[in-house]
Amino acid sequence: MSDRGSVVRIHLTRDALDAQTLRDLLAVIAAVRDTSCVRILVIAGGTDDFCLGGDREELDRLIVQDPSGAEIRSLGECARLVFSGLAELDAVTVARVHGRAVGAGLALAVACDLRVGAHDSLYRLPEVALGLPGTWGGAAARLISEIGPAATRELLLTGRSVDAETALRMAVLHRVTPTAELDEAVSQWIRPLLRRPASAVRTTKRVLAAYEASARMADLTRLEGHLIAAEIGLSKR
Repeated sequence: MSDRGSVVRIHLTRDALDAQTLRDLLAVIAAVRDTSCVRILVIAGGTDDFCLGGDREELDRLIVQDPSGAEIRSLGECARLVFSGLAELDAVTVARVHGRAVGAGLALAVACDLRVGAHDSLYRLPEVALGLPGTWGGAAARLISEIGPAATRELLLTGRSVDAETALRMAVLHRVTPTAELDEAVSQWIRPLLRRPASAVRTTKRVLAAYEASARMADLTRLEGHLIAAEIGLSKR
């Protein structure tokens, strides 16, 4: 993580959103939430890819260690807190995507307010193909809100990989740029945002979040860890 006053930048150091990475993200979110001077949070991949999703080996290991599924439910709750925490921050969140954004990695990007992807980046939700429900951390609810039910249904049920231009048309991304220009694209958002009155940005984010929440008949995200634990438990029998 790098901090330049009003802008905090996170570089993911692992390909997968394992338990340690989720805990690290929660710690950063808590620190940003408690620091009024932070206006913008940028999340970028630190390896060849943005993020390749949840750690399936870790999930398999946890269900063997604890067949009751309690550890997986705890991990799912941690993921939910990360994604909801990003959505609830007063700071504007930006996803800087290169390489592949897969599964929970795609969900992490979509949890951010603004998303820019490299022209050769790829996006995929392979959960169903891997025998898992597409419910990690409230990802389905966020995707439906951001890109619509039809596009979410296609991505989840087919598991197909889409390129950056397709992701742009689906609203997975807001901008596409050459890889070498990703940082400048992020800066083109940061510079005007920092000139805006902080109170106006904060209020606007809260209003948008309230409208998004009001569109839901119910919040089922707290059950998603249970669904994943149950599905993995059944597959191990």
